[in-house]
Amino acid sequence: NILGGDVQKARRVLKAKQRALFDSKDAAKQTKRGFLRELNEIVGESDDNLTITHKATKALQLFFMTRDARRKLSLLLDATGHQIFHDGLYNGDPHPGNILVLDCGRLGLIDYGQTRSLTKHDRLALAGVVAALGKQHTNAHEISDAMRTLGFNSRDNDDENIAKFAALYFDSDVIGRALGYATPQKYLMHLNSIDPMTEVPDPAVFVARTSFLFRGLGALLQQQLHTSQHWRKHAVLTLATDGEGRPLYNLGLTPISVE
Repeated sequence: NILGGDVQKARRVLKAKQRALFDSKDAAKQTKRGFLRELNEIVGESDDNLTITHKATKALQLFFMTRDARRKLSLLLDATGHQIFHDGLYNGDPHPGNILVLDCGRLGLIDYGQTRSLTKHDRLALAGVVAALGKQHTNAHEISDAMRTLGFNSRDNDDENIAKFAALYFDSDVIGRALGYATPQKYLMHLNSIDPMTEVPDPAVFVARTSFLFRGLGALLQQQLHTSQHWRKHAVLTLATDGEGRPLYNLGLTPISVE
């Protein structure tokens, strides 16, 4: 509605968002100002009757619409993390066509044709990987051990490389882009050229796919998502409540640490 149904303008807005996310090396405030300027130019094209105020208003509407969409995406990430780590039953296909925005403002996740289930072992093993990945200061040995517990194995058992596989599957491909790899697929080929995976467990495949889907949505919203950081609280809680040798009961009187 903001763009008057102009599909070409909508596509250019998405490209502007992606440039602001992936190409800019400016400080955050400069990036935001540049993005708003580009939106202002796009919405004013082919309409000489728009005043400067109207152009700025439409650009701001697009900006705040993006911010609202980010909040919705964060909610979906949280709900999916709960499904994976607590329920062990989750929708493995959360693309935009399967998400409804209800009149009341709530979100509806539909089409459970790609529902996947996880055993208790799968949930705990995945939780170990995500809990290690989502830490502020990560440890390659801890992450690679968690990956082996989940069922991953590589030819040379290289801890550093296995930890990078984990980040690519369950967090982000930011390291790959920093190395100059334009797509996750090219970065994956690079990691396999160093120490290829010989075993990839089935339960991990759709969780990784779900992570990739969310990160793609984030890119469209000018947002670099790290799914492990969003899911870590669920992973840590699952380890604390369901893990072997850990306390099984918590009455809510003592917070469970996420460190």
